Amino acid sequence: MFKGKKILITGGTGSLGIALTRRLLATEVDIIRIYSRNESKQISMTQEIDDSRLRFLIGDVRDKPRLTRAMEDIDIVIHASALKHVPIVEYNAFESIKTNIIGSQNVVDCCLDENVETAICVSTDKAVSPFNTYGATKLLMEKLFISANSYVNRLDHKTKFSAVRYGNVLGSSNSVIPKFIEQIRNGKNISITDPEMTRFTITMNNAIDLIFYAVENSMGGEIFIPKLHAYKVGTLADAIIEIEDSSPKIDRIPVRSGEKFHEFLISVDEIRNTYENDDVYVILDKDMHSLTFSKWSDIKKANLGSYSSDKVKLLEKEELKTLITKELSI
Repeated sequence: MFKGKKILITGGTGSLGIALTRRLLATEVDIIRIYSRNESKQISMTQEIDDSRLRFLIGDVRDKPRLTRAMEDIDIVIHASALKHVPIVEYNAFESIKTNIIGSQNVVDCCLDENVETAICVSTDKAVSPFNTYGATKLLMEKLFISANSYVNRLDHKTKFSAVRYGNVLGSSNSVIPKFIEQIRNGKNISITDPEMTRFTITMNNAIDLIFYAVENSMGGEIFIPKLHAYKVGTLADAIIEIEDSSPKIDRIPVRSGEKFHEFLISVDEIRNTYENDDVYVILDKDMHSLTFSKWSDIKKANLGSYSSDKVKLLEKEELKTLITKELSI
């Protein structure tokens, strides 16, 4: 799938970008271009990963000319660049629009101009029926990528545009697990909005598996969604407290601006366009993508009433302890 391919990863110095790069380097990929605006993270990444196939490019997805140059001769684009921390994006809405929406449109335009083979954008459950600015910008990013296939169908372009959408990556930087661990190890109380809140979870390896699946199977116009479990925030806190062999107090904090009680990976309105096989759910609108839909042979209509984090299997404390210990080596 990746043999001899040249790949560009936007936001390539983030948690996903680094893990994705390691997995790609285990294949026969030709070149990986890491595109990001943070030079210190690029320096750290070059020290962590020493491989002659890596290229590091300073740039911002807001800068279309620079992005065009970075995309020359590229076969596959994985668009992971975004402003993504909910409170920060909520407070800096103008800037998030420039990066998450206009930056994504720049990625689409450059992929079309450079005739890239496949472009995959990385989305989030917060894009479903969005309640915060971050989710709204990621929803529009999805829309830009999916609608871009209409240009391919009409004009002389070959790019297949698709999206992957999943929940919280277990242990990713600035996520809830490292936050809880840091609070415990610094002798602070654990801060929780509501222990009954639920969140989807996915391991980093499974997130990358989904991206690989999308690259291999994309016909253009799909949103690929994994079949995930979820957890209660209170159960997660209890699991981490036992792993850390500690007994901190729990502080209840106010609900953050834009924060949901439960998350959705597929909206009620999307269910009618949702199909599945043994591996994934695929959202594919027959009317919008009649050409690509006909190429799918192994999917069937999904039997879903809802796909929300409180309606799937909730991981128990011992399951979370095993998962966290294995994935994060703590």
